[in-house]
Amino acid sequence: MNITTAETKTDCSVDKRCRQCFVNAYNRLFDKFHVDKDQRLYFYMLYQEVLLKYKNLSSPEIQQVLNEKLCEIIGVDDPFSEEKSSSNKLAMGLYVRWKNKVLESEDPFNLALRLAVAGNIMDYGASGRFDINRTIQKVLSADFAIDASLLLKKKIKKAKKILYLGDNAGEIVFDRLFIETIMHDNLVYVVKGAPILNDVTIKDAEEIGMSMVADVVSNGYGAPSTVVRKCSRDFQKLFNEVDLVISKGQGNLEGLISDKDPRVFFLLMVKCDVIADLLKVKKGDFVVYNQS
Repeated sequence: MNITTAETKTDCSVDKRCRQCFVNAYNRLFDKFHVDKDQRLYFYMLYQEVLLKYKNLSSPEIQQVLNEKLCEIIGVDDPFSEEKSSSNKLAMGLYVRWKNKVLESEDPFNLALRLAVAGNIMDYGASGRFDINRTIQKVLSADFAIDASLLLKKKIKKAKKILYLGDNAGEIVFDRLFIETIMHDNLVYVVKGAPILNDVTIKDAEEIGMSMVADVVSNGYGAPSTVVRKCSRDFQKLFNEVDLVISKGQGNLEGLISDKDPRVFFLLMVKCDVIADLLKVKKGDFVVYNQS
């Protein structure tokens, strides 16, 4: 038994396409953890209640609430722990080969940036499967649909302090490669405050050695996004004092784009029609976007 959007009619302000994405992820998890019919029905009831009660929240904030309820039902704190670990191992297996290619490249910054954007495909929240090698080959030959990469390069050189907002496990390895390439001496890498989907946590950062190239901190909030007002006071202080913010992925974009902060550069692969419509690009496009 699987839930469908037809079974969850609400007046929630969250785009119905986002709700379908939620549903797909939950159905995959229910199958993975062999959740029985009664438990599924119970969660679906909670699901509708949450959409109604928190109808003014963004999609990532809704996901944070739903994730807590889901974890209670299945009795697992980190439902994507296996997928995250395998993603990190897969990406680390590619790291040495691509590290050498970056070092030998005529334009190391551009290649490392493209690999970081390609890494954004490693997203079990958006899909149950992906092909990182195919995505890398695609990003190497594609034009960015929105390309603020040269401006980003200039801002990195001038910035006294940089905040780098992580997104997914596996992807974090390509973030590390990009951070090694830009070689900034005051960069802080940010992970989520609690397990949510396959987003990066302190554990993932430790697994891939991120602390070797950057200071690593938690944002203190367990949503698949950076919603500054919901994050810890320490993170809010840090966010306000930096010169430049590099934001990875769709979730972080959803949490920050309405702020129109010129310090923020969004790096992502567009994986759904909702974000494609928002940025006026196509699904599958690669983006380096700034609102200055």
